[in-house]
Amino acid sequence: MGYIITICSQKGGVAKTTTTLGLAGALAEQGRRVLVVDLDPQGNLTLGLGLQPRQLPRTTADLILNAMPAREIIQPTSVEGLDILPANTTLQLAERYLPSRPNYQYALKRALEPLLPHYDFILIDCPPSLSALSTNALTAAHLALLPTQAEYFSAYALKPMLQTLRMVRERYNPGLTYLILITMFRRRNRAHHIIRARLEATFGSGLCHTVIETDTKLREAAIAGLPITHFSPRTRSAQQYRALAQELIAYVQKEKAAQTA
Repeated sequence: MGYIITICSQKGGVAKTTTTLGLAGALAEQGRRVLVVDLDPQGNLTLGLGLQPRQLPRTTADLILNAMPAREIIQPTSVEGLDILPANTTLQLAERYLPSRPNYQYALKRALEPLLPHYDFILIDCPPSLSALSTNALTAAHLALLPTQAEYFSAYALKPMLQTLRMVRERYNPGLTYLILITMFRRRNRAHHIIRARLEATFGSGLCHTVIETDTKLREAAIAGLPITHFSPRTRSAQQYRALAQELIAYVQKEKAAQTA
């Protein structure tokens, strides 16, 4: 059965979509069957995999609002083993109308459940806000991956994000866990090392061992419509996303082993 990871942050500019792309590419490269779900009306994940959001006949809006089967919306990508449920601005309608429906928090969970036997990993890219769409993504997930820069304001934004996670656990998804991922790290920046040390002291095992450093190749990969692992496979960031994939695979195996023990 597949494992669902929601990549979310209420703060923009923390490499959330970049992380979804990099992690998806690394998992697919390692032979996993991967589906990415674009849950952001901006459609950046869709663009980052070479699709044109404005030209899409069906999107995740149809999945959530119209209960259209996911199989009718999924698009293949140029990366073997990697598919996408794409998005465009029509997803704004879901943000507007979802809260008026009973049990709207479970819309995405219900839509993705039939896909779990067909994918090893499903990665959900959220909008940069604590919204009805983000709540849906967290309700559907096994794990929330929270990217943060090693910057004061970014780290401070983790507090409301963790409060939202607790709310979702209490009301909709008691099995939800989380990991924090440091992104856009600069080795020569002393402040980054200080914030990283504080995050390690505060969150301990809740912090990923892998750190993603700043790399201009990541921007070029998005323009090319490819994950960094496939656009520039020998770069530092490609290696780091491979390390993140290995870390998460080990995490999932440990979680599943604990559940069956």
